Amino acid sequence: MNVEIIVIGDELLIGQVTDTNSGDIARMLAPYGWTVSKVQTVSDNADEIRCAVEAARSRSRIVLTTGGLGPTKDDITKSVLCDIFGGTLVENSEVLDNVRRIFSLKGLDMNRLTASQALVPDTCTVIQNLVGTAPIMWFESAEDGGVLVAMPGVPSETRKMFNEAVLPRLLTHFGHDIAVMHHTLTVSGISESALAQHLEQWESSLPANLHLAYLPAQGIIRLRIDGNDTDSQRLASLMASAVDELRELTADYLLYDGGHSPQEELLNILAEQHLTVATAESCTGGNIGHLITSIPGSSRSMLGGVIAYSNAVKANVLEVSSATLDEHGAVSIPVVEQMAAGVQRVSGADVALATSGIAGPGGAVEGKPVGTVCIAVNTPRGNESRTWHFAGSREQVIMRASTTALVTAIKLLK
Repeated sequence: MNVEIIVIGDELLIGQVTDTNSGDIARMLAPYGWTVSKVQTVSDNADEIRCAVEAARSRSRIVLTTGGLGPTKDDITKSVLCDIFGGTLVENSEVLDNVRRIFSLKGLDMNRLTASQALVPDTCTVIQNLVGTAPIMWFESAEDGGVLVAMPGVPSETRKMFNEAVLPRLLTHFGHDIAVMHHTLTVSGISESALAQHLEQWESSLPANLHLAYLPAQGIIRLRIDGNDTDSQRLASLMASAVDELRELTADYLLYDGGHSPQEELLNILAEQHLTVATAESCTGGNIGHLITSIPGSSRSMLGGVIAYSNAVKANVLEVSSATLDEHGAVSIPVVEQMAAGVQRVSGADVALATSGIAGPGGAVEGKPVGTVCIAVNTPRGNESRTWHFAGSREQVIMRASTTALVTAIKLLK
């Protein structure tokens, strides 16, 4: 089943807000074999919304819209949908009660504009928004049974209500009888183009109902095999064979099974091996520590970190030798090796990750251009230190350096 999504709002087109709703919806649809065939972003303009909706309905039996349902004058989606599906805006008492409930929970008084959220087309079925004031509206076409569902633009509201109320209703309305399976391998140490060339012959020989997707991120590539079949047992057999073949073909680059993040994988390994970790960061500014501690349960393994941005902190806290700093400079292998040893000494951690580099856009010196990053990783199974050269913006250099440090630790511990 193909689904089209229309994202509505001027704030999206001027870059003030980033659309995350379409990605969330696509991920929730995928397990049922439904795919998002098109995503459009349109402004808060009646003609543009109307044209987008009518075009989407001509191509797909399921059209989802997000945004444009607020109480202000620029939120005109409800009026446009009245024009398309007929009917008039009427006050819905259940929606009004829900709006009062939401405002009461927040300790706020409901004003005239907020009360207008209860005005909905009398040609739709209302799905109560349990976490917000904008109601969800379900429209059905008498001609082909197609459905349009208008949802709020607030990501937390859309995510919860689509998963708990809209998706189950869509599945009941349209049904689904196709088995869907996915399996992901995460690799590193090879470029996407080189990997594609390496896998070209094997990929071409895949059964028609299996597909390989390349999902590159900073420093890693996720290889996801997607499959669908009316026979779940047949699909399971095909997938198992394909995964085994892909695992063998990527053995030199395989980091781990699954599509989770490197920081999650590192924490899994640390927990299995009963090890602890600490970080000593200069150019990454605490980003490695942030990535690790963003994972629930990280406190079992993460002891702490030192953001040693200045040479004074490197010397006074991590005991990096002043002579080493003078001779080699802060961005050097001897310095990051002493930083890693220093944070292990301070924290007592089994594993240490240290970085020092030039994230840019300025700061380059002779022989050390922007993007130069020295990384040292110490583990009970061995140590590694290396100078890397990363391209891109400051943010990209920081993220690539952070991921590379995590990947290095994973490889050493495995």
